[in-house]
Amino acid sequence: MKNTEEEDGNMLPLLRVQVVERGTKADSGWTKCEIGKTLEFNSTALSSYFYADWEPMVFDALLLAAAVEYCDKVKRRPGLAWGREFHLHVPVHNPRHWSSESISAALHDALTFLTGDKWKITFYKRAASVDRPQQGLFNLPMAIKAVIPFSDGLDSRAVSALMEREYGDALVHVRLGTKSDDKPRNANGRPLPFASVPYKVKGKKGDFRESSARSRGFKFALLSGLAAYLGKAEQVIVPESGQGALGPTLVPVGQAYQDFRNHPAFTARMSRFLKALLNYDVRYEFPRLWNTKGETLREYVNAHPKSDEWRTTRSCWQDNRQSSVGGKRRQCGICAACMLRRMSIHAAGLKEEKETYIWESLAGPDFKKSAVKGYHHVTPRKQEYAIAGTLHLDHMARFRKDPLTQSAMNLSIFQLSKALNKPENEIKKNVERMLTQHETEWSNFKNSLGNLSFVAKWVGRKS
Repeated sequence: MKNTEEEDGNMLPLLRVQVVERGTKADSGWTKCEIGKTLEFNSTALSSYFYADWEPMVFDALLLAAAVEYCDKVKRRPGLAWGREFHLHVPVHNPRHWSSESISAALHDALTFLTGDKWKITFYKRAASVDRPQQGLFNLPMAIKAVIPFSDGLDSRAVSALMEREYGDALVHVRLGTKSDDKPRNANGRPLPFASVPYKVKGKKGDFRESSARSRGFKFALLSGLAAYLGKAEQVIVPESGQGALGPTLVPVGQAYQDFRNHPAFTARMSRFLKALLNYDVRYEFPRLWNTKGETLREYVNAHPKSDEWRTTRSCWQDNRQSSVGGKRRQCGICAACMLRRMSIHAAGLKEEKETYIWESLAGPDFKKSAVKGYHHVTPRKQEYAIAGTLHLDHMARFRKDPLTQSAMNLSIFQLSKALNKPENEIKKNVERMLTQHETEWSNFKNSLGNLSFVAKWVGRKS
């Protein structure tokens, strides 16, 4: 089997994956991805999606999301470039529908834009129809107005609580994370519809070589979009604040392709795909797009002054095995997500227990010595992550005033204007306001650490 294929003079690492039903062989030259083994579906979780009626096309969409995730994980990105090429063959109940020009074009546009890879997805007829999952006892409001992705992240918890004030029981949560104690339940303790991701992507040790996980945006947008369709909701609420939604596209990491996972330009493409697939309008809304995470947290705390639920959220990117001290799980405190979290909590005027993080303090002059005693995984790679996360926040703080970034700013404003159907001057005003607030929060946070901290040393100048 060839590993690369030349297209228009460019060499891209190529992976051919054929999704097959249980006990079926893949065609020669194709990597086998078996339903029920590599892509494992949970009957209870499936029932939480098909609480009202069984729709084979929705199951096919879930299978597609799982297959895309498998491709993304198993093929490492090249060392000196970004893109890869995937040929993906998926069994569905109605291949003629899936292969229509409108669906195929919208699907490939969304995936290519999101991942920076080249995709060629084809569909073929299943040998056997999927049995309808046994339904459990799930309660759903009669009139759903919106669904919101729900995880153990800070934005997710805060925005969910803020939106509940507006929508009440007409807001339904779509579970996207993995912590079992964080799944939405009703007053009787029973799982609610969409209470967990209905599938797992599995592999043998060493199979999953790529960690950039850009396809996660497709998974999350598709799961929440399907939930909106099944519940006949008017919109999907994206809880990400401005720094998380726009920051990765304004200030990409190194030579990596821009990260559009929580960007309106990507969700607009997902809306077009779902409209073509389901003949249903799914609208993604960003109520906190022009606010910082710190502003979102502050508003949440003001609305719920007696709640400490925000303290139980988790932002860290680090693997659990690398984030434990004395047998207890902590957040690292120095990755990009943790740095944004710590800055936002400071901006909101709040404090966390020092035991929340492995790097309990960022004020020390030496990065390695600042890790808590008893932690034995201080590696050069962790320091590289910490430096990259720090510089990302610092570059975003300087972005608005840097003459070298104006072309990137203009492109971002154009993309947002087109995706949100708003005038460019309105978009520009909102983006600049968010970046100005970020600049203020970052400056105040750095000052709180002191000029001798390793953070101040990395950014290379005083505030």
